[in-house]
Amino acid sequence: MKILVRGTNWIGDSVMSVPALRLIKKTFADSEITLAAPAWSDGIFRDADFIDRMLVLEDSGHSPSSMLRQAGMFREGSFDAAILFTNSFGSALTARTAGIAKRFGYAGEARGFLLTNSFEKPEWKNARHEVYYYLNLVEEISRFFEIEPDVGEPEFSIPVSDARRAQARTILEAKGIGKGDRYAVFGAGSTNSRAKRWPAERFARVAEAIWKESGLRPVLLGSPDEIEVSRLVCENADVEMVDLTGKTLLDEAVALIAEADLMVSNDMGLAHVSAAVGTRTVTVFGPTNPLTTAPWGAQIVREDVECSPCMLRDCPIDHRCMIRVTPEMVFEQVLELLTRN
Repeated sequence: MKILVRGTNWIGDSVMSVPALRLIKKTFADSEITLAAPAWSDGIFRDADFIDRMLVLEDSGHSPSSMLRQAGMFREGSFDAAILFTNSFGSALTARTAGIAKRFGYAGEARGFLLTNSFEKPEWKNARHEVYYYLNLVEEISRFFEIEPDVGEPEFSIPVSDARRAQARTILEAKGIGKGDRYAVFGAGSTNSRAKRWPAERFARVAEAIWKESGLRPVLLGSPDEIEVSRLVCENADVEMVDLTGKTLLDEAVALIAEADLMVSNDMGLAHVSAAVGTRTVTVFGPTNPLTTAPWGAQIVREDVECSPCMLRDCPIDHRCMIRVTPEMVFEQVLELLTRN
């Protein structure tokens, strides 16, 4: 078969879908697997060994004209089946308009009639990690084809080529970090939620402590939307920060993280990337739920307050879930990771 997988629209979700993508490749080993996803996804999946090709979606697919363009691309691919990791009505309508014979996805959004096979969202959806949500869909599809899926432990690893790693080192050399120098990456922003941002001055304190303790050069990464918060970290730090926020493409950021010894960040997409490329990761959690969306394998630092997780994008009170996380708490977890074999 030629299988189209409609990928997710956020960096963190894309990484959390990796075990499901790997399961698709394992279950349908003789099929051609194409991942259709936003253009930035290439930065994550460029070296992936669990998909056969990428189909880059240049626009959102939300408007009628955009859906028609995407449907045309899907039709040209002559796909036999579509697996929708997205939950939207629009993604189901696009697959139907493209004439793909078998269309699989979760029910909801009144889209069931657009799918040839829809599955109810599991009752445990908000009580287990999101990775199992994607895996469960693939298990249901496998059983439709009378195949018992070999799930095993979720496999998150995302390969990064030597060429990309070398490119990352070239970027760092231009900023004064030599090929043999060790460094730590910091992600002080969070594009879709101000409530998830730990105070910039506390990132500065942790960067200073890491530099003094281990000699890891601090490097800031993030999107253009996070330039201001990274600037605040630099202003508050008594150590020279290499600020690459908004200055790298996602594929470069992924490689920079893969080459790092450590990443310290808020709950953000790059934290998921960090854990998936095998970099030691410490993530500060506040308004979101680590049970369902923590980067797989990351060290989580949080304070259990009565109003968390609230899932709000702006805190209406005193931001206590983040304020009560001290630099000392984060640095303690950093030291534990850095001394682990």
